[in-house]
Amino acid sequence: MASIKLGISSCLLGERVRWNGGHKLDRFLTDTLGRFVRYCPVCPEVECGFGCPREPLRLIGDPHAPRLVTSRTGQDYTERMLRWAHRRVKELQREELCGFIFKSKSPSSGMERVRVYDAQGVATPTGVGVFARVFMDHFPLIPVADDGRLHDPVLRENFIEQVFVMKRWHEALGRKHSRGNLVQFHTSHKLLILSHSPQHHRIMGKLVAQAKAKPISTLYDEYQQFLMEALRLKATPAKHCNVLQHIMGYLKKRLTSDSKQELLEIIGDYRQGSIPLIVPITLINHSVRLYDEPYLTQQYYLHPHPLELQLRNHV
Repeated sequence: MASIKLGISSCLLGERVRWNGGHKLDRFLTDTLGRFVRYCPVCPEVECGFGCPREPLRLIGDPHAPRLVTSRTGQDYTERMLRWAHRRVKELQREELCGFIFKSKSPSSGMERVRVYDAQGVATPTGVGVFARVFMDHFPLIPVADDGRLHDPVLRENFIEQVFVMKRWHEALGRKHSRGNLVQFHTSHKLLILSHSPQHHRIMGKLVAQAKAKPISTLYDEYQQFLMEALRLKATPAKHCNVLQHIMGYLKKRLTSDSKQELLEIIGDYRQGSIPLIVPITLINHSVRLYDEPYLTQQYYLHPHPLELQLRNHV
């Protein structure tokens, strides 16, 4: 797989672009995830020409359409930031980003829960940063997260899984658009989709099965929409257990009675929260390699991202 490209708030890479000349270096992003991706850094406030250090900015007014103003002198930079943001997202179209990691709570880059101040100076965490809003409106299907959400192991694993799926989807789009190629992509992602949304799994299965009834461009567009919708939903322990038991169905004729019982007990331990997901997955992967079960061998559910990231060690 070619290198994955992610947009990211520059301060998270250690660049000193914060209002006070500081940074918010995140070692997981630079030292761990950074081994598998290339970053496209963006700092809205510096790129918009506000300098560094600078007077802090904040959001005021309507949480759905707030103004971006300096915190002490009250200078309004909303229109300036919006003009820059709309130009910047058009530039980012050329990058084929597979995701974006925003700086949490930033008035320009926060993707959620940014403080918005009312006329009395009372703040409520209900806003979205000006650039983040423009980006998410322009790229509604691109996976997004912020550094705060990535501290949660479940949200971290979910986001990075989306990123790797998006990369594979970009590669699929680069090949000939055909019903056969779409069926191949869907087949290898079936269990991954099921772990997020049984409903989307059914819908997408019908969409692919009836592929000949739609123009190929419409088919690909609808499939992408459903794919990213499904992956935004959390893969809960209950959903994972459903998939793990589904996998057992493919192995039932191969496994001994003792092996089946051991796997069932481990799945039960995972459901109860006694062990992480990596334990039943490792055991299943051993059986898949041992018996060379063709359908399971191609399932990205069993290896959705590099093992070195250790993401399933904590969910």
